Amino acid sequence: MRTLVRQLTKQAFGWGLLTLACGSSAGQPQVAIITAPSPPQLTIDQNTLRNVYLKKIFVDGSGQRLTPVNLPSSAPLREAFSRVVLEMDGTQLQDYWDRQYFQGVSPPYVLGSQDAVVRFVSTTPGAIGYVATCHVDASVRVALLINLPPHTADDIFDCTVHHVP
Repeated sequence: MRTLVRQLTKQAFGWGLLTLACGSSAGQPQVAIITAPSPPQLTIDQNTLRNVYLKKIFVDGSGQRLTPVNLPSSAPLREAFSRVVLEMDGTQLQDYWDRQYFQGVSPPYVLGSQDAVVRFVSTTPGAIGYVATCHVDASVRVALLINLPPHTADDIFDCTVHHVP
């Protein structure tokens, strides 16, 4: 049943018909992986997402360059995303990017807020980002919902929307 609900939720998000409050109905916090409305030609699962964010996958099936974006390193949601998806803490991730830098690979772009991630992803072909589910709107498509540990702090989900004119 939960799988069916998750599939229907993904479809509804993809069609821009549904906006969720923060967290899942079962009380487990979730992060939404978002793309532009015309998604990359790539099946996005947690392993593929990890490889996109570690810049091991650069393009989708059609040759579109993938552009992963991060929140600032001090953001609690980024810390949780890094632990769950990338399976690294901040120090491990910094060490990884230090090594990659000397091989000519730069880390993902960093945007200042979840609202900025939504705006960037909605207008940038190939962009992939992550936000609390309450920040998802009709301008983006949810490609994947990732469950965070049940004990994840509520401050990860800053659901205050700050619209910039």
